[in-house]
Parts: sequence; C-alpha cells; structure tokens
Amino acid sequence: MPESMKLATASPILRLMALLALLFFGAIFGFFFAWVCSTMWGLDAANPVVAVAAMQAMNEAVRNAVFFPAFFLTPVVGALTAYVAWRGGYRTACGAFLAASLVYAVGAFLPTATVNVPMNEALAAQGPVESVERAAEIWAAYSPDWQWWNTARTLASGVALLLVGWAMLSISNLQQAPAN
Repeated sequence: MPESMKLATASPILRLMALLALLFFGAIFGFFFAWVCSTMWGLDAANPVVAVAAMQAMNEAVRNAVFFPAFFLTPVVGALTAYVAWRGGYRTACGAFLAASLVYAVGAFLPTATVNVPMNEALAAQGPVESVERAAEIWAAYSPDWQWWNTARTLASGVALLLVGWAMLSISNLQQAPAN
C-alpha cells in the first residue's frame, strides 16, 4: 500500500523512537550552536592566556558521561528510528531519519574526530601558557580554524535536526489522513 494511503497510526515504539531522535539530534545541535554563538566569541574577547587555559579545560571536561550519548549515540538512535519507521511502512520517515544520521555522521561526527579533536589535542600539548604574547600566537592560530569547523558541524547538525522534524511531520501527516 502506498505510504500516502496508509491509514494505520504509528506504533508507540515509533513515536517513542522519533521523540528520542528529536532529543538526541536537538541536544547535539544545541551543543555545537552554543560554541558558535557564545563560547568562542567570549574566549576570543578574553585575555589569550585565559582563552587558551579555558579551552584546554573545556576540552578535557567535555569527555564525560553526559556528552557521550549525545555525541556518539545520536546517529545510532537515528538509524534505529529509521529501521523502526521502515518496519512500520513509513518510507518517507525512514529515509529522513536515515538521512539525518548520515548528515550528522559525515558533517559533524567525522570532522570532530578528524579536525577538531586533533586541534584540541595539539592545544592541550602546549601545556600551561603564561606569556600573553605566546598565548596570543597560539590562540590566533587555533581559534579561526576551530570555529570554521565548528560552524560546519553546527550547520550539519542543524540540517540533521530539520530532517528529524521532517520525518516526524511525515508520520504525523499519515496519522491524520482521512479515511475514505
């Protein structure tokens, strides 16, 4: 039966998974977005010694049990939700959840692992920097590139979040289809 003619409502598990996907994709988008519009701007405005030390501390602190699920499990939750949607016959939702997972994995997860984390490790290797001139040099070499890649991660995560919304709308539209 074509998806547009499907009259069955989404299963409770699909609804739950869709909400969970929304939570995960929203959390990671919000995380990257906060760095774009406040954290890095604040560090850029700070004394370079403070900026380097603060970024080193934040990069160390982000490795925690709260961040782990949002960063690592988001594409897994999206893919599992795609599978549940596919099993329920919601092909549009399946495609959108799967696309969200792929966009996040390629546009946010991969750049984090290959660009931002190595940059963070190089910054950590500098150790404590007490000279304002040396800290300014380090920060000027670090911040613009790091911010560019973080903006790319933010945009990818935002697109992924929109895809989750589209998936949820497609499920909702099917539930409200009039019976003929």
